[in-house]
Amino acid sequence: MFDNARPALIAAGVAVQLLLTSCGGGGGSAGTAELPAREALIARAKALELNTPYVPPPGDPLEHATSGYAKAMCSAVFITHLDPDVAAESVGYFTAPYDQRKLVGKPVVDRAKQEVRITIPNGPTLVARYHGSQGCITLPAGATDVYFKPVAVTSALPDPANLPWPMGDVLSTAPATGYHPGLVAQAVTAAFDVPLAYTAAFVITHKGRIIGERYMTGVTAATPLESWSMGKSVTATMMGVLIRQGVYQLDQPAPIPEWQTQGDPRQQIRIADILHMSSGLRIKAPDDPDFDPNGTYPDHKYFYTGRVDAFNYAATRPQQWPPNTVGRYRNTDPVLANYLIRLAVEKRGEQYLSFPQRQIFDKIGIRTMVMETDPYGNFLTQGYDFMSARDWARLGNLYLQDGVWNGERILPEGFVSFVSTVAPAWAADRRPIYGGFFWLNGTGALAVPTTAYYMLGAGGQLVLIVPSHDLVVVRLGFDKGEPFFATTVQRALRLLLQGVEASR
Repeated sequence: MFDNARPALIAAGVAVQLLLTSCGGGGGSAGTAELPAREALIARAKALELNTPYVPPPGDPLEHATSGYAKAMCSAVFITHLDPDVAAESVGYFTAPYDQRKLVGKPVVDRAKQEVRITIPNGPTLVARYHGSQGCITLPAGATDVYFKPVAVTSALPDPANLPWPMGDVLSTAPATGYHPGLVAQAVTAAFDVPLAYTAAFVITHKGRIIGERYMTGVTAATPLESWSMGKSVTATMMGVLIRQGVYQLDQPAPIPEWQTQGDPRQQIRIADILHMSSGLRIKAPDDPDFDPNGTYPDHKYFYTGRVDAFNYAATRPQQWPPNTVGRYRNTDPVLANYLIRLAVEKRGEQYLSFPQRQIFDKIGIRTMVMETDPYGNFLTQGYDFMSARDWARLGNLYLQDGVWNGERILPEGFVSFVSTVAPAWAADRRPIYGGFFWLNGTGALAVPTTAYYMLGAGGQLVLIVPSHDLVVVRLGFDKGEPFFATTVQRALRLLLQGVEASR
């Protein structure tokens, strides 16, 4: 089950759901529910499919993988500050599988130019360059720089060393109630028990208070770590803020400029459909039930590695199914959500690249987030995002508190319920596992109640929200450890639930 290709194929979601189940899930009294057979999912989707063509992403797959490799190395070195040799062996597997890395030259880390160069034998040299707040970007073929002006995004918050948690990092020493310290400590230890899991950070909050925390050697509470698809939930948060501000509504047709030609069927796609991963747009992704790993390069990865205008690529995909009929985990939808965010923010004359820091992060104490972009300055927070475990815990607590922070409503009323309720198109497939850019524990795959929901990223990145117990659990780790992620997390969660009293 755990072959060398496995980490590259688990984007998040269905594959991880199955992985968790195989390792013993079931936190609810009903145990672990089974997902429908792959054949049934394929048959239903085929019956609803529209007669539109599929055109695979252009370019050479090895060059795409090398683009991902250069970018992953650049981010690891210049954002996370990993040793290059450690990074080459342990991170960035999803866009740069290990077997592909062996086919190209050794990454050259140029600290003066803040870039990483990798040469393909008898082929081009791929260059990924660090651009400060926008992280690392692999340059398009023939380009000497990106096609936008990078923006320095800084937090307006004071030094966290002088502020109490959660707006700062000073932890309370007052006695806490409602949990058993010994069992919580055992849960933290369990998260690190298997060295091959490469757990980098583990943080537990109860009723908003940190009650357990540990880091890998060399990683601190402020280290931004690769987080992958947990960035989709950040995208949902940005959209929620705009909805709260009256810019968009969930049920309105998504105003994508490329869809406004008269008669274009994509005008029927609502913002809610996009957040539900049910726009119905045609691409290929590793989580598709009918995905062929030996087929053409998947568009899902191409959004990371193509070095193109990601917004335009997503917006020009044809319909595969009518909207809100079939749910599929594909990067098309979070990319389009980010497109809508950029259109709205710039329309009112604001700086797009600093919008998340101003409107969300500064309000809830987050200082470490790096949201990477494509060469055109478009956020790629479908998975190119880096943040510390404590900052992920802060974001999780925003949702635990129904989108309210220090008395200020940041997310609109009902939005947390929206993202944590099964999407209709996924329910139609009898898969109660996806909401609105959040995964759901509807099958009991995780060892917590089925009312829990979570952010999930490749390599075993997890922010788990357990409303019944007022818990937020953050686990971050290196991609190399993904085959052992489920084992360690499930054991930790079982111990944690034994040690924390249900409060709701």
